[in-house]
Amino acid sequence: MTDAENTLPVYSRDLAGIEVGETQISDVRGDEGSLSYRGHSIDALVDKPFWQVVWLVVTGAWPDPAQEAALRDFMASHSMLTPPELALLRALPRGLHPMLVLQGLVPVLPPGEAGPELAGADATTTTGLRIAAKLPSLVAAWYRLEQGLDPVPADPALAFHENFLQMFTGHAPDAEQVKVLDVAQVLQMEHSYNAGTFAGRVCASTLAPIQSSISASIGTLFGVLHGGADEAALEMARTIGGPERAAAFVADALRQKQKIMGMGHREYKVVDPRARILKPLAKRLCSSGDARQLYETLEAVEAACQTEFAQRGKQIRANVEFYKGAVFNQLGIPSRYFTAVFAMARVYGYIAHFVEFRQDSCLIRPRARYVGTAK
Repeated sequence: MTDAENTLPVYSRDLAGIEVGETQISDVRGDEGSLSYRGHSIDALVDKPFWQVVWLVVTGAWPDPAQEAALRDFMASHSMLTPPELALLRALPRGLHPMLVLQGLVPVLPPGEAGPELAGADATTTTGLRIAAKLPSLVAAWYRLEQGLDPVPADPALAFHENFLQMFTGHAPDAEQVKVLDVAQVLQMEHSYNAGTFAGRVCASTLAPIQSSISASIGTLFGVLHGGADEAALEMARTIGGPERAAAFVADALRQKQKIMGMGHREYKVVDPRARILKPLAKRLCSSGDARQLYETLEAVEAACQTEFAQRGKQIRANVEFYKGAVFNQLGIPSRYFTAVFAMARVYGYIAHFVEFRQDSCLIRPRARYVGTAK
């Protein structure tokens, strides 16, 4: 090795273990298997009303009753798609993946002046929340259009996720379904510098607007190694066909060095705390018929993975994506739309990180180590 090579800085292709900023939004403690938002454990937050958690994540403080009511009214008033927004959707080619629809439409949504302003939020946060309010309606309307059906208009009188499920499926959900979706969306609202959030920070560092940053984050979330694992895990369970075939499937996949989607997590070395909460909900929802077989197949895959990895002296557990697909499936959401529903929750984390980063922003411009031919 030459003297010049000795002086080259250490680099990392994946930035694993490298701290690239500071945040007060969430704390992922992989060695402990814990997650908190703004200092509050996820275990406690899943029992809180959805809008309280949103306000906490986005602003850093608990809302008082007036703020919570104002946020709920603001999101309801901005959830309805305008005629120009519906025209944008109708103009898109059918078959386009819903994540590409969201990524493409977020930057071009009209700013929308109708409805009340949101007291206690700055202009950037307000713009971000307007976008967040539209995402469920966009997802539901695109699904209906793909089915050859007319979109169901938003009903501001309904609870947020009750409204989404009604717009999506065309019929009113029961209280248990709404509660489960509330919990699932709280669990995936924020997760520190994940790939999607970091992509949004890179975009924000150029002084691009929040619409561009959210769009960049959504595009990154689309990848199967990030937000798409829930869809892949459920399709895997369907392919396996039953719990009795799980062990053979896992053994064969590991022999061929294939990744089993939804098993293990880059950050959590013990248990993913979100999976610990979501798995019992999935079991309760998937109590009969095909849903039960899907759940039991997933459970058998997790057990087979633990056995196989234990023989190799390693530990592995399911992450939150693994059982989430079974939950969404029981809510009437097809696997193709799982990641879009994920984006409906993670957008609040994207907003919070954009605002936090802009308080002391700098252009993110890493170096590359040139390994080509020297002149």
